[in-house]
Amino acid sequence: MVTKTAYFDLSSRNTFRMRVKCALFVEVTEEADLAALDWDALPQPVLVMGGGSNLLFTKDFPGTVLHVAICHSSHSCHSERSEESVTCGAGVVFDDFCAWAASEGLWGPENLSLIPGEVGASAVQNIGAYGVEAKDIIAGIRAWDRTAARFVEIDPAQCAYGYRTSRFKTEWKGRYVITAVTYRLSRTPQPRLDYGGVRKALSCHAGRSEESLTPQDIREAIIGIRRQKLPDPAEVGSAGSFFCNPVISREHFDRIVATAREDNGPAYEVPHYDTPDGIKVPAAWMIDQCGFKGCRQGGAQVYPGQPLVIVNATGTATPQEIIGLEQQIIQTIERKYGITLHPEVEHV
Repeated sequence: MVTKTAYFDLSSRNTFRMRVKCALFVEVTEEADLAALDWDALPQPVLVMGGGSNLLFTKDFPGTVLHVAICHSSHSCHSERSEESVTCGAGVVFDDFCAWAASEGLWGPENLSLIPGEVGASAVQNIGAYGVEAKDIIAGIRAWDRTAARFVEIDPAQCAYGYRTSRFKTEWKGRYVITAVTYRLSRTPQPRLDYGGVRKALSCHAGRSEESLTPQDIREAIIGIRRQKLPDPAEVGSAGSFFCNPVISREHFDRIVATAREDNGPAYEVPHYDTPDGIKVPAAWMIDQCGFKGCRQGGAQVYPGQPLVIVNATGTATPQEIIGLEQQIIQTIERKYGITLHPEVEHV
């Protein structure tokens, strides 16, 4: 089924709660709907949007917002490998998929629990948290190819997945409309505990071996961490983590350590993670060090519990207030640390 609404109010369709409209809102519930659409007749450009959880609308959108509300799911078992393949429609709420997998004792997405958004966006954004990224479990992607006017199966190896990015966000932007994602899950225990305080959050399970932990144990720990640190988008408007964590050279990191020890004492340790590409320094730490935690500009605020998040504190913040605070943070970090932060949130 296809529904179309002109001059649609997007306030309830974006988690930042920006009060903006689009020229046309289109929602489809079946794959065949995409093939039947008269794409050339739609107000341009066309923006495919899931749950609106990683977007900042900077003004009214002049084109078409397309929501793919395909919500089927299926799974198949590969008993000889203790694996299961699970295919979810692009409109399935991603955390609903995580909850289902944990309840079934299937490993893979548990560290990604409570990330807002829908399944289709997970493959575009390469969502990640607590040491796991979507690319680690994506086995296949089905999409409508607007250029070729046909449905295609996309190998995730072709997607050039990186930190919060993929070809869907760069050279393929606007070409593919994802309709379903297949995930590769396992019944073999594989807990990932060494990131972001997960092991500490599992202290209630002290005395148990890691092999005895269940996906549900990990999911509950992750949910506890996220609820303690992050605002509930149902209560406070935000788009989650606003900035990407920068990856820098060892030499650059050593300079930051020297600066931090001048400010905090010679024994001070700068939080960081080693990656194949360099040293990842938490953007939240830099933002906090520069005094932005809780900082407010109009209706926009750096969330007091997690400086990586900018929130619509009043519910009436304007895009200009969000962007103003964003730019103030970027400029201050650049002056102090020589690092240019890049937003994870897509500006539209």
